[in-house]
Amino acid sequence: MPSFDTVSEVNKVELVNSIDQANKEITNRFDFKDSNARIEIKDLEVTLFADDDFKLDQVRDVLITKMSKRGIDIRVLEDGKKEKVSGNKMKEIIKVKNGIAQELGKKIVKLLKDSKIKVQGSIQGEVVRVSGTKRDDLQDAMQVIKKDVLEVPLQFINFRD
Repeated sequence: MPSFDTVSEVNKVELVNSIDQANKEITNRFDFKDSNARIEIKDLEVTLFADDDFKLDQVRDVLITKMSKRGIDIRVLEDGKKEKVSGNKMKEIIKVKNGIAQELGKKIVKLLKDSKIKVQGSIQGEVVRVSGTKRDDLQDAMQVIKKDVLEVPLQFINFRD
């Protein structure tokens, strides 16, 4: 029975490369001279550091620009709250979404059922497996999912015939 998996994964190597490029730009920019602005990553948590709120927003803009240039969809970033560290120094912890959340998986399965395409969706951890009898039905299901699910970037892998 033909099937494919719907996943939401971020390319970790490109993410690290974009953070490295952003850090290089921050160290070279004149408006960040003599500041403690930087970006760190640990276990899919990106931490932004800056001297004040304005510079924190600038660091975030640099990161988003570098991620876009490296082909990483910025919808994988989950906004964090800004915190004061010491004095005027600020930090923001941003989580990187990896995998399909349970609620989104349920939404995809319901979407497939409501579309009247002859496919079945099943949630398997952070992956939604879609199976059907015809390859054309699976391609139609991909189009429905791409059109209606905009919260996170999705990839379709393991297409089996």
